[in-house]
Amino acid sequence: MPHVYDTLHQACAALGTRLFTVTVQDIKHDVARRAYTSHPLEYPVSGTKPLTRDGWYDYCITGQQTFVANTTPEFAKYFFDHALITSLGLGSCVNIPLVEDGEVLGTVNLLAEEHHFTPQKLAAYEALVRQHHAALAAELAKG
Repeated sequence: MPHVYDTLHQACAALGTRLFTVTVQDIKHDVARRAYTSHPLEYPVSGTKPLTRDGWYDYCITGQQTFVANTTPEFAKYFFDHALITSLGLGSCVNIPLVEDGEVLGTVNLLAEEHHFTPQKLAAYEALVRQHHAALAAELAKG
């Protein structure tokens, strides 16, 4: 049986996602750690980034809401790697928090060309994450 990350990645790619990662929120060490990536050269699984308490964090982690940015300026103020993202031809992103027992275990991160995440596509992506919720939560809980 395919790994849940691979399965979800393939389903999201079929909808147009061009870069797909899953990150684990490691509150103890104050970092987000990459658990899966579609682009291992640019975004290796071993990579981490600090959990910066900013508007993105307030919205996605504290607020447990899906963050959507359909243009580079919308995410550039939160993502230190925005130049790398745009160099890959990507101009929009979505971060879907995976919540279990009231806590965000991690996020499913989708990137595509600018203006990709229409309300219809966003609903489809969120439905895919919900469909795989139990398996994703089990993987993210492993750390």
